[in-house]
Order: sequence, then structure tokens, then C-alpha cells
Amino acid sequence: MASKLLRSTSKSLLARQSLPPCILAHQSALCRSSSSAVSTTTESSSAAKFTPTHTVPSSNTNRPDWNRAVSEAEKIVGYPTSFLSLRWLLSDEIANVALHLRKLVGSNHPLLKTAKSLLYNGRNNMQAWGLIVLLISKAAGHLNVDEMEEDKAAGVLHSQRALAEVTEMIRTSHLVHKGIVNITPGLYSEPVVLNDMTFGNKIALLSGDYLLSNSCSELAALRNQHLVELMSGAVRDLTESEFLGRRDLQNNPLPPQFLTTKTSPDDSNQIMESLDELPMTPALADWTTRNVLSAGSLLGKSCKGTLKLAGQDAELQEQGYQFGKHLALAWQACLDLEPFTSNYAPGTIFNLTSAPVMFHLEQEKSDELLNEINKGTESVTNIDYKKVYNIVSKGPGMRLTKQLQKQHSQQAMKVLQVFKESDARTALSNIIVAMGSI
Repeated sequence: MASKLLRSTSKSLLARQSLPPCILAHQSALCRSSSSAVSTTTESSSAAKFTPTHTVPSSNTNRPDWNRAVSEAEKIVGYPTSFLSLRWLLSDEIANVALHLRKLVGSNHPLLKTAKSLLYNGRNNMQAWGLIVLLISKAAGHLNVDEMEEDKAAGVLHSQRALAEVTEMIRTSHLVHKGIVNITPGLYSEPVVLNDMTFGNKIALLSGDYLLSNSCSELAALRNQHLVELMSGAVRDLTESEFLGRRDLQNNPLPPQFLTTKTSPDDSNQIMESLDELPMTPALADWTTRNVLSAGSLLGKSCKGTLKLAGQDAELQEQGYQFGKHLALAWQACLDLEPFTSNYAPGTIFNLTSAPVMFHLEQEKSDELLNEINKGTESVTNIDYKKVYNIVSKGPGMRLTKQLQKQHSQQAMKVLQVFKESDARTALSNIIVAMGSI
């Protein structure tokens, strides 16, 4: 009865496009519940042999500027982006997943960390991707579209709203699937731990598949073959990104071989001082390829697809792709900097293919850092991350990554100029500026 009531409430909310206090309170309760579960998991993590490897410390000091920019942008498109996920958050299937997640408390399965990151607001929240798709939709406008298709209050099409939701669900399903643990023989000697990890994998696999299948269903309902091909390419790129380069046994990425040996291609020694644009060295080329596949492709093709739905010409659609790609790369450079812009928290594991680490390996060739990173061939948990942090934070990687973030932000800003001046364009500019202030 309660489930049917919630689903009925969700449908009426979709029609009114507003969030009453009771639903907001429900979401807050979900977040508090998730926070409590993950907190309990962290306290008991010493009992487990697996440590999640995608944790990034957050910077509370910079959140207000980012949150203000996102909050103002949400008002322009008619509703908060968290509303896009309301439909499946209140569904029976997701309710069952939430119940099963409680069984994982204490197991330290990475799926719990993923759930927390998806529920909490902040610049790591993937719900902002749907917001960007809606903003670029409104900034561009639409041509020769049936009036019944238009949401006149927000200035976007109903099909564009659906695409924004598809984008978020594809991204979310990808993150959930990344939480699957590779259970090799002998990895967990205790049967209880093995059962918990196996059960967590089943939940991660099925819930990720549920989101992906729902996104495919909504995409097909738009009845646009070109859009389906475009977004299918984005899903393909996401998958390919998980098989690119060296990996440990848990599929965590490691820097390419040419960066972890004393010999490297000659063009890696290009001077990177006082340049407006960084030269495309092997390290930068590798970083760019990884992140275009894992982030830039989805956001870029979503922006391109929403302009296709609006009836815009091919040239403007390509501009939309370039904007989404550069914004995603600037976003990723910003996230790569985050572990090195605050005091290191003991036990924190960060991405070894992040821009600061890659740049440092290419520029310095420190024997100490090379030897430390090469310890992670079997598992990145064998690496002393505090030592890596101390070495990288004192090298050129930080400066070059800031330059990289600025470069992609400027390119995204440049693309924005092709759109006429509007509140939506201003909101997108504010989001880019907020990233740069981090």
C-alpha cells in the first residue's frame, strides 16, 4: 500500500514538476540513512580485506560557490536535478535494492560508497550532468517543434528532459557497475566475508543493469534512430574506458608502462613553462583519451543529442559536443586536483592515473615514485599513498593540472559564445567559473 502511494505521488509530481516538502523530507531521510550506513561501514572496514579505490576526499570550503551556481542554474530549467531521479528512487525495484544494501553494512563493499556519493549533493554528484544538458538545451532554443512537445514554463522540450534523465541514469549505472569486486580464488579466506562480497556483487550488477535498461527504454521511447546511435556510442566509450591501459587485479587503473620506466618517448620532455596551451605529450594524450572515453563522450554526445532533438543544424550540434567534452575534461582535472589541495587523510586512496600523478611521472622520473607505483601491479592497496602524495604535491604536476583545467574551461567558454546571451548561458558560465575557483 505504501509503495503504491509513493508511486502515485511520484506520477503526480512529474505532472506538476514541483517537489512538495514531504518528498524533500523523504529524500533527506534517504540521505541520512545512507550516511549512517556508510559511517558504520567505515568503522568496521578493518575487518575486511578489500579497500575501495575510488574514494576522493571532499573540500567543504569551496562547496558554497559551487552549490550557489548549481542552485541558480536549477531555477532556470524549472526544477532541481535531483527530481530527475525521483521516479526510480521511489520505485519498488529501487526500494528492494535499498533493503538489500542494509545487509552489506559492515562488509565494506564499494557499492555502499557509490550509493553515498550518488545521494549526497556536491560537485561530485552526477546529477549535475542532466542539469548541463537542460541548460544547453535552453541556451540553444528549438526550431520547428510541435507546441505539444514544448514545456513553455522552462523553455525546453519534454524529449530533452527525457534525454537529460537518460544521461544521468547511464552515468549512474556505470558507476554502480564499477563497484563490482573481482573475487579471485583465495582472496577472501573467511566464508562470511566471501558471502558478503558475492552478495554485494549481485546487487551492484542487477541494480546497474536495471538503471541501464531503464535508460535504454526511455531512449527508445523518443523514437529517434540517430539519437539512439549517438548515445549507444557513448555507452560503448564508457565500457572501453574500463579496459584501457594497465590495470591491477581489481581493474583499478595504473599509469602506462612508458611512464613507469626510466626510458620514455622523446616528445615527453617538451618544455611546459609559460604556455597558454599545454603540448600534447604522451602523458597528456593518455589522460585525455581515458577521460574522453569515461566522461567527455557521454556529456558531449548528450549535449549534441539534445540539440538534434531541438532541430538545430549539424554545425551547432558539433559545437554542443565540443562544449560537453571540454566541460567534462575541465571537471575531471578539477577532481584530479582535489586529493592534493587538502591535507592527506590516512588511508585515502586516489586515482594513480590522475593528471598530477601522470604529469609528475613524465616530468620528474623520480625513482622513489616509480618504485612505489610499480608495487601496485597486483593491487593498488600495496602502494604507500602518503608517500605518493608527498612526492606529487611538491612537484610540477599540480601546476600543470591547474593549467590543464584552465585550458579546457577556456575552450568550453569559447564554445558558449556561439549561443545567444541568455540566463541559461550565464548559468553555464557561472558553473565553469565555480569549477575554476576550487
